[in-house]
Amino acid sequence: MNNIDKMSRLCGMLEKAFRVLNEELFSNSLPTPILTVIPSSKSYAHYTVYDAWDAKQGGKREINIASGTLDRPIENVVASLVHEMVHMNNDLVLNIQDTSNRGVYHNKLFRREAEAHGLIVSRSEKYGWSHTEPGEALIDIIIKHDEVFKEIELCRTSSYPSAVGVGTHTGSGSPAISTIGGNGHQRKYICPCCGNSVRATKAVNIGCLDCGVAMVQC
Repeated sequence: MNNIDKMSRLCGMLEKAFRVLNEELFSNSLPTPILTVIPSSKSYAHYTVYDAWDAKQGGKREINIASGTLDRPIENVVASLVHEMVHMNNDLVLNIQDTSNRGVYHNKLFRREAEAHGLIVSRSEKYGWSHTEPGEALIDIIIKHDEVFKEIELCRTSSYPSAVGVGTHTGSGSPAISTIGGNGHQRKYICPCCGNSVRATKAVNIGCLDCGVAMVQC
């Protein structure tokens, strides 16, 4: 594959990822937003609660991914996108307010919907239920659609800031997201006999001790 040298290609890859996640997690209920990638020192990502684009033609919301965060493990990049898609779903589909304090504090409604859409959520005193990381179901989707998500890894060339947030409703800052170890997305191995499965951050030779057979990558 060629290295990414055009922003249009990068945004196109994120649009593909959005479409996959919209189908898998939101039953295609979300309208396609404008997806942007710009430098940000405040958050990993953000979602605009208004039509930031083309208002005269019906309008489009915007989801921004901070460019400096794209060198994280792919699970975390995708989790940031899903985080903002949850905000979008709460805003446009469910019509519920999931944040306060200018979009910084994430309430229990956000937690409920984030957990229902493949994220693991934890709380901080200042930012509420804003810490999100990929759960098992989301990782399974990434593995299932590896041909889409592995493309995003091509653009991960710079270190992300140490004081950035997980992404908020309006783009305000919030605390840093938890990350899964490793530099690439996880691989899933399954026993062909009993169906037990494990994940690894690199290619490994592993066997099922219950069945005495080698596990296979899927």
